[in-house]
Amino acid sequence: MRITGPGVWGLPPDRGEAIATLRRSVELGINLIDTAESYGPGVSEELIADALHPYPAGLVIATKGGFDRPGPDRWEINCRAARLRDGLDGSLRRLRLERIDLYQLHRIDPAVSDEEQFGFLQRARRDGKVRHVGLSEAGIEQIQRAQQYFPVVSVQNRYNVADREWEGVVDYCDREGIAFIPWSPLQAGAVARTGLRRYAHLLLGSDRTRTIGRIAKRHRATPSQVAIAWLLKRSAVMLPIPGTSRTRHLEENVAAAGLELSAEDVAALS
Repeated sequence: MRITGPGVWGLPPDRGEAIATLRRSVELGINLIDTAESYGPGVSEELIADALHPYPAGLVIATKGGFDRPGPDRWEINCRAARLRDGLDGSLRRLRLERIDLYQLHRIDPAVSDEEQFGFLQRARRDGKVRHVGLSEAGIEQIQRAQQYFPVVSVQNRYNVADREWEGVVDYCDREGIAFIPWSPLQAGAVARTGLRRYAHLLLGSDRTRTIGRIAKRHRATPSQVAIAWLLKRSAVMLPIPGTSRTRHLEENVAAAGLELSAEDVAALS
């Protein structure tokens, strides 16, 4: 999402740095890159292919469909089967793939029947265009409805140390062995890192802001790294996707995987 222009629209301000960041991610051992046809639209997928195709063995490119983009910062859900078909075919073409390893429904469309949107994904999987299917911003009941059509292998919901709206879904995915892919995983870390204390306090509360800062200082880490490390401790099925278009930020994020929070740290953040 970050390797596009303002409003998640058009080319990034520094295309060369975006390409370098993608290539550096593979060098650092990243084996999951999450994108969507709506990012740009199409820009993120094209940059991923330009930077990394032919893809190294074991690299999973996950993408999403289900949004129309009439302009910058504008998002309209559209999960009609014909629209999903066009989007999937476009993703395959832009990513230069014959099959997408993980295709996710960007949103479940309340104006479209399960048979139409889930049924399309069922057929795409059967036809070999998609290997696995996931959902985004889905509750437990919606996951269970989708599972009548295909195995749901992943759920991508907004979740981080500050935003626990989907706590029950994380627990459900943990029990069921479904990957949980938290988007906006750095909300707390990014706000704390800016030093905008007033906004951090509004978002997290002053106690949690101080806790994150205290833990980061003790580990000689950044608040963003603490936010990622907490997610990795939260569940064995957690797959954080911190977005960036800068190699420096990428390297900082990856280093968080080596940050070992204590049981006391985790309890304080939780």
